[in-house]
Amino acid sequence: TTIIDAGALGSGVATGKMILIKTLTASSSSTLSFLHGADSVVFDSTYDKYVFKFYDIHPANNDTSFAFQTDTGSNTSFNQTITSTFFNAQHSEGDASYFMYRTTGDQAQGSSFQRLTEGTGADNDQSCSGCLEFYNPSSTVFQKHFMANTHNAHHGNYAMNNFIAGYVNTTTALTRVQFKFESGAIASGVIKLYGIGG
Repeated sequence: TTIIDAGALGSGVATGKMILIKTLTASSSSTLSFLHGADSVVFDSTYDKYVFKFYDIHPANNDTSFAFQTDTGSNTSFNQTITSTFFNAQHSEGDASYFMYRTTGDQAQGSSFQRLTEGTGADNDQSCSGCLEFYNPSSTVFQKHFMANTHNAHHGNYAMNNFIAGYVNTTTALTRVQFKFESGAIASGVIKLYGIGG
């Protein structure tokens, strides 16, 4: 068995193994929050890069978007200032296709929850999955950069591949992240947090 470190083959990714920090499982949960504390290491200097992976996040409500926000210290307002981009590719079961920038998903110095998907469906077989990466979120010098790539089954029966990137416009270290749907609960799904590098 060969173990390949993250960042092998000159990928430009922070080197080191992916270390699982924490797993949260939704069950009709209004939010899922990763908080810095004794049972988890959320955003400190232990790792250079933090990766959230989410699996089959199923909404209770139809036509809603999965989203995240961050905070600092022991604050729980989850209203940090974000500037971001959002574009996606779509292909329907009826063979219609689109590729477009989504102004409904970006922010320009906004403090709302940042969208990671758009219009996720609540049919029994519909959900969203993907990953969200943060780079050096414990920095007290630089803004906090993030990138995400997600896929969701749209309520209109589209496959949607979403690309999101931006920065949290603070030089204060981030300590926590919260996930939720814009309306309704997270009926089911799993989010895992990994650390890379160090």
